[in-house]
Amino acid sequence: MVSQLVLFIGTTELLLVGGLALLLFGGKKLPEMMKGLGQGVQSFKKGMHEPLEEDEEKEEEKEEETNGEEGEKEEAEHKETK
Repeated sequence: MVSQLVLFIGTTELLLVGGLALLLFGGKKLPEMMKGLGQGVQSFKKGMHEPLEEDEEKEEEKEEETNGEEGEKEEAEHKETK
């Protein structure tokens, strides 16, 4: 129901909301608020991508650790056979 209402917001309604915000907050405060909102959205998007990068780094570290352990096992086996 709500998603259907969002689709019917037109230019006139957006101008009314913008005008109301301008009246409530003033011309000096409104750009500062929008800048803060933009920075918040930017950090949210950045946060959405960071966990993926951290997961990839953790996987690489695990692979390096397992490769190192396998190498140590092979060296131990070679020493035992000699």
